[in-house]
Amino acid sequence: MNNIGLGYGSEWHMLRMLGRHRAWFTQQVLGITGGRALTWQDFGFTQSIAKASNYGDAESKGMDFLPIEDPARVAWREWWPQSGGVQNWDAIGTLELEGVREWVLVEAKGNLEELESGTKAAAHGGLPLIQQRLRESQAAFGVTSGGDWTKLYYQYANRLAALHFLTQRGVPARLVFVYFTGDATSGRTCPASASQWHPALEAVKKHLGLTGHSALEERVHELFVPTCPLTKLGHGEVLQ
Repeated sequence: MNNIGLGYGSEWHMLRMLGRHRAWFTQQVLGITGGRALTWQDFGFTQSIAKASNYGDAESKGMDFLPIEDPARVAWREWWPQSGGVQNWDAIGTLELEGVREWVLVEAKGNLEELESGTKAAAHGGLPLIQQRLRESQAAFGVTSGGDWTKLYYQYANRLAALHFLTQRGVPARLVFVYFTGDATSGRTCPASASQWHPALEAVKKHLGLTGHSALEERVHELFVPTCPLTKLGHGEVLQ
């Protein structure tokens, strides 16, 4: 969990949406997923407070949102390295869709610089296993070209790997990438509209070799959320 900014940054805006505008935000997620109902999970607490602004809040990581006895949660311990950069989720929910209960895993961004990341795993540590799982995930997404998934857009790639892992084990799940418009993080490139996000997101997908045609990609959604929904919206943004 990062140091939460006061009045800026994707974590701050997610706190606002789930704390003060939960019903409105939930409707936006239902709108892009086609779900009938959505329930959000609370974060847990941690004994260790590394940063004062976290107040002991524990972000959901990896597959720890699954019940302890769930076979997928057990299998995850061997499937993905458990030290270092395990996936941190900005929100977790359960969706009702056509009579099926599905997990909703949320990753939020507020500026273009947040899109870029590379793995810090070492060659003598978790890197070989990560590379293997990413190759398996590429195959599941029908990727036949593109760049190295451990570089440049690794965070996006490892979220895709988590989705592949769940669906491979019969656990229905969806990824929702939330892109805030109108953020004001100092020194960062903060899109003011959805259209200003699009070129960077297309670059992500091109690098990863995503085509938009695989069944797994149908479970990946984008939601453009204005930090102040009463302001004028750009093309592709949702407001109800």
